[in-house]
Amino acid sequence: MATPEKVLDPEARIAKLLDDGNFELLLPRTDCGMVAATGLVKGNKVVVFASDPTIKGGALGIEGSQVIVQAYRAAMGAQVPVIGIWHSGGARLSDGVASLNAFGEVFQAMVTASGRIPQLSLVLGPTAGGGAYGPALTDIVVLAPEGRIFVTGPDVVKSVTGDIVDMALLGGPEAHSKNSGVAHVIAPSEDIAYSEIQDLVSLFANQGLMSPHVEDVKLAHLVPDSAKRIYEVHPLVDAILDKDGEKLELLDMWAENMTTVIGRLGGRTVGVIANNPQVIGGVLDSAAGEKAARFVRTCDAFGIPLVVIADVTGFLPGIGQEWEGAVRRGAKLLHAFAEAVVPRVTVITRKAYGGAFVAMNSKSLGATRVFAWPQAEVSVMGAVAAVRVLHRRLLADLPAEQREGMELELAAEHEKVSGGVA
Repeated sequence: MATPEKVLDPEARIAKLLDDGNFELLLPRTDCGMVAATGLVKGNKVVVFASDPTIKGGALGIEGSQVIVQAYRAAMGAQVPVIGIWHSGGARLSDGVASLNAFGEVFQAMVTASGRIPQLSLVLGPTAGGGAYGPALTDIVVLAPEGRIFVTGPDVVKSVTGDIVDMALLGGPEAHSKNSGVAHVIAPSEDIAYSEIQDLVSLFANQGLMSPHVEDVKLAHLVPDSAKRIYEVHPLVDAILDKDGEKLELLDMWAENMTTVIGRLGGRTVGVIANNPQVIGGVLDSAAGEKAARFVRTCDAFGIPLVVIADVTGFLPGIGQEWEGAVRRGAKLLHAFAEAVVPRVTVITRKAYGGAFVAMNSKSLGATRVFAWPQAEVSVMGAVAAVRVLHRRLLADLPAEQREGMELELAAEHEKVSGGVA
């Protein structure tokens, strides 16, 4: 279990993030509970704002909100990333209803900047109420061990529902890594959280140029020849990306059947999306569709090319999926790929069936290139499932002991006619 780390004042936190600890304040320091500054992260200019939890728990009021708004104006003017260091109790009650208007102005600034400059959030402590929506509106959320994000705290939950929960259960790393999908990166320590934000700044702000030499990596052994064997896709993703470049997997514990990684390929920042056959066979479900769509749109907004590794037999069936919005959330993935303008290459490693094949950056959605492993299959559905539909009357008339053999025979013939990628 993580142990609480010392709470630092906002200037110290900003200094810890920036190169050599050097920064310049955007506005004079006051007791508004918010500080903003400019500086460099890995040589890239950034604007940073940080809550001051030592003043009224970092609660945000009229003056503090204007610090954030000014930070966004500076970042937009310079076209540089903006980083928020969050540790806030929400709206400042002493400012009354005006504090709610203040939050609205912050949200407006964030939405205006969406897709125009990278927005990163580092959550180091409890961030509640309106403060919870601040990180949620940004592109990437990094959650430190003591970070907590929730709209209503334990006391309110108990008074309204009777449930007794603590802040960690309500909005800690466990909640937002596996259940909600709010936090993109869960850091094992506060120091690593800072390091991961620094890597993200580098990946977004300094996307690099493609090297004239890209290492020739042997990949064939990383994908089983048998279409029935389960395998872990991460070694394949790691082999494609540069070994010594920055690399971060996003939402690694949420919708694990879909893998999303931002890293470097030949020195150039790229996003990788891959079905992971080790988790429910890598099929698409509602959460995976939403996860991939968010990632595609983020990469597209900032000119980051996409590599798609497709190995998918379809969408996960079931009443639960339909009720969770599989159609609505799956449509988001179709929409994201169809509107993307960045270069995007798909590699089909084994199977690509039905609508899931289309959704994984197919040529019909505008993929720049689609490549296929030698044993890859592209089909409306699997051969056995297809013959059960096409030859259902023939199979129904057969004795049970002959049915399976006939299915396999018909499936083999079906694969000859319609299987593969020819």
